Amino acid sequence: MRQPEVVYRMYERRLAQDLDPERMPRHIGVMVDGNRRWARAFGASTQQGHQAGADRIIEFIGWCDELRIPVVTLYMLSTDNLARDPQELAPLLEIIKTTARRLAEPQDGRLRARVQPVGAVDLLPEDLAACLTAVAEETKDSEGIHINVAVGYGGRREIVDAVRELLVEADAQGRSAADVAAELSVDQISDRLYTRGQPDPDLVIRTSGEQRLSGFLMWQSAYSEFYFCEALWPDFRRVDFLRALRDYASRQRRFGA
Repeated sequence: MRQPEVVYRMYERRLAQDLDPERMPRHIGVMVDGNRRWARAFGASTQQGHQAGADRIIEFIGWCDELRIPVVTLYMLSTDNLARDPQELAPLLEIIKTTARRLAEPQDGRLRARVQPVGAVDLLPEDLAACLTAVAEETKDSEGIHINVAVGYGGRREIVDAVRELLVEADAQGRSAADVAAELSVDQISDRLYTRGQPDPDLVIRTSGEQRLSGFLMWQSAYSEFYFCEALWPDFRRVDFLRALRDYASRQRRFGA
């Protein structure tokens, strides 16, 4: 092993050792951004860029599993992305299907992860929607890391869907819109989001140097800590992740106070 590699491994090990288990996030949201730019930088195809990003996702989930992060949400495809050039979109959708299956594969004879699609599944192509639904069913009893796969996801759409569900329920109960408005609360919306029953993200990571939310977990991230990393997603290393966790642990969370 070359000297720079030895130094890098020592630094990475030191970072991991210095992390306080009591100050680790319970839920991490990740905006896996930069696959296409990575492909252009290396003279690769867009499909190769997305595949490199998918391979990094598998590694990343392994890091989270090692550190006992209970919930991870991966922002893989927005509702806006569904309008991309079909020639780019078709292979990307296939990569997403394969990645979902890889995440659901048993490890050491047990289901490592529970995989849950979050997003407007009805907007997705039928085969992708069927794949995500099947993976969710196969892994629903797993007690391992909970992975939300945000595909066909949009934060505004999620809030609209939550309100729509609330109104449909009220109508079935014979209640008027005025009744709903009079009693409407934050908890009523939260209980109808795609991530209902889960803790809100403590930490949201975005790669590629972009510093915006792009509609990701808009409701749930009200009090999240944000970490922006210059690395393109396929280049995101374990040491980058450990630095993000170190930065998170150093912050004084105020929750709006």
